[in-house]
Amino acid sequence: MKCHSLKTACAAALLLALSATAQAAYPERPITLVVPTAAGGGNDVLARVVGQKVGELLGQTVIVVNKPGAQGAIASDYVARQPADGYTLILGYIGTHGINPAMQKLNYDPVKDFTPIGMVADSPTIMVVTSRLPVNDVAGLVKYGHDHPEGLSFASAGPGTAPAIAGELFNMATGTQMLDVPYKGSAPALTDTLSGTTQVMFPSLFSVYPHLKSGMIQALAVAGATRTAALPDLPTLAEAGVPGVDVPQWYAIFAPAKADAAVVTTLNKALNQALADPAVVKKIGEQGAEVRHSTPAELGAFVESEAVRWKQLAATRKLAAR
Repeated sequence: MKCHSLKTACAAALLLALSATAQAAYPERPITLVVPTAAGGGNDVLARVVGQKVGELLGQTVIVVNKPGAQGAIASDYVARQPADGYTLILGYIGTHGINPAMQKLNYDPVKDFTPIGMVADSPTIMVVTSRLPVNDVAGLVKYGHDHPEGLSFASAGPGTAPAIAGELFNMATGTQMLDVPYKGSAPALTDTLSGTTQVMFPSLFSVYPHLKSGMIQALAVAGATRTAALPDLPTLAEAGVPGVDVPQWYAIFAPAKADAAVVTTLNKALNQALADPAVVKKIGEQGAEVRHSTPAELGAFVESEAVRWKQLAATRKLAAR
C-alpha cells in the first residue's frame, strides 16, 4: 500500500487497521457472566440458559460466576471496576440497577458505570404463602396479619431487593406488621417459605413457578399492574383490594462503562439471537418469565427511567435500606 500523506496519518491508519483486526477477533477467550445472587435462584437459572446459547453463538464458553451479597452491590461494584473489554459482564436486574441504588449510596452508579448490552427477560412479582398458613386469599392474609400482629414474617433476598420492597409496600398498604427476614438470595428465601419457616414471600414468578404445583406453597396475587398470562386466574393485589404494590422484575446484561462499540454490537446481536431460539424461549417460559429483546440504547433509556422512578418512590414512601 502506498502512502503519500504525512507520517502521522500513516501511523493513524495503521492503528485503525490493527484495532479493526483486534475487534474482529472478539471474543478470543471465555467470557465471565457475573450473577449478583446465590446459585439456584431464578437469576442464576436465567444466566445459565442464556449464557450457554450466547457462548455457542460466539464460539466461546460463557462462565457463570455467582457473587451474592449486599443486595447485588458486591457483584455490581466488582463488574464496574473490571476492564471494559467485553470479557466480564453482569446479569443486572431491578435490584442492582433500580431499587437498591435509589435507596442508599453505593460505590457504583447504575447508569454511568455500565454499558448496556440488552434486555433478557422480565417476570411479574408474585405474592405467595406457605401452605401451612390457614389463608386462601389476600383478604384472609390481611385479616390473619391483623389478628396475629407478631405472627407473620416474609422472606426476602435482602433490603433493597424486589421481594423486600414489595413486602414493605404491602405492610404500608394494609397496616400489617410482617417481619422482613432477609436472605442472601431468593433461593434460600424460597426454601424457608416452602418449609414454613417464613410464611410469606414476594418472589418473581420466574423463581417460584416450578414450585407452585408442589402443594407446599400457594400464590395469592400478582404484585403488578396487570395479571400474568402464565397464571391468568390470579388477581393483582389491586384487584384484591391492596393498591400501590407494583414491583415488576426485569433482567438485563451489562458490561463495564465505555465498552467498545463493536464489542457491544457483537454481544447484543448474539444475545438477541439466543433469545430468539425456540429452545431458549421455552426454557425461560417454563420458569414463568418472558424473553425481552432490545438494543443497547433502548436498555440504557429504560435503566435511566427506572433510576428516576425508584428514587421518586423511595422519597415519597420513605423507603431506605436497613
